[in-house]
Amino acid sequence: MLTIFTPTFNRAELLKRVYDSLLRQREKNFSWLIVDDGSTDNTKEVVEEWLREGRINIQYEYQENGGKMRAHNQGVNLCNTELFLCLDSDDFLTEDAVEIILSCYEKKIKGNPKYGGIVAHKGQDVKTPLYGAIFPKVRESTLYGLYERGFSGETTLIFRTQLLKQHLFPEIPGEKYVPEDYVYDQIDKNYVLYVVPKVLTLCQIVKDGYTDNVKKLREENPYGWFLYYRQRASLAKPSLLKLKYISHYLRFASTVGENVWRKTELSKGWLLLGIPGALLLFAAKKK
Repeated sequence: MLTIFTPTFNRAELLKRVYDSLLRQREKNFSWLIVDDGSTDNTKEVVEEWLREGRINIQYEYQENGGKMRAHNQGVNLCNTELFLCLDSDDFLTEDAVEIILSCYEKKIKGNPKYGGIVAHKGQDVKTPLYGAIFPKVRESTLYGLYERGFSGETTLIFRTQLLKQHLFPEIPGEKYVPEDYVYDQIDKNYVLYVVPKVLTLCQIVKDGYTDNVKKLREENPYGWFLYYRQRASLAKPSLLKLKYISHYLRFASTVGENVWRKTELSKGWLLLGIPGALLLFAAKKK
């Protein structure tokens, strides 16, 4: 029914906490799929020990280092359950997470094609969402729609696997990252998520994690960010936020050598308005 997918790279010590949280689940109807993205530590040996224990269903796949998005694509392609939850190696589940997910799916989502999955809170503890951010009082929404309504926290996302198989991350030669919202925005176009206002995953931001390295990710993966901002600029309603996306879009288009004036869904008027912001972004990059 549910695959809990963990992409990992040299995180053997953190994986133990994930494993322990899965052992504590009240509902055991899940499979843990680990895609090892080229680890050079003892990840393989640690996971092999858990496989020998046989306490939960684990599938381990090793691949050459290609970044989280390639690992995610691999996980989605290997998944054969209806639901898919990406649980990063620095996150872990609350004891009732699987139970709540499967109950919600059976009672609210299964058989209703408008739902693409479930969105719940990520928290610093079981009662406190990260940054104190609370969902708007809605029962269903697109992910983008939650943030439009003022939500500013982080989420636990469970998707129908078939939708993720239809929306894989682009794999860009020489780059290893594309913002996750690039895929989520595409799903938002046709589906809503069922909102569960509970903390289902707990998070500890680690020093070398993605959240702490946005600047580096932007510099090393310009085409991935170009794709993200191009899509966001087209989706956003006329606003200062749309203008911000356009400025970033122009900045990265110049970096990767894309001619946005020749072919774009945006009007030339919007592109012209975005030029000053793009120039400021270039100036800030040089500092």
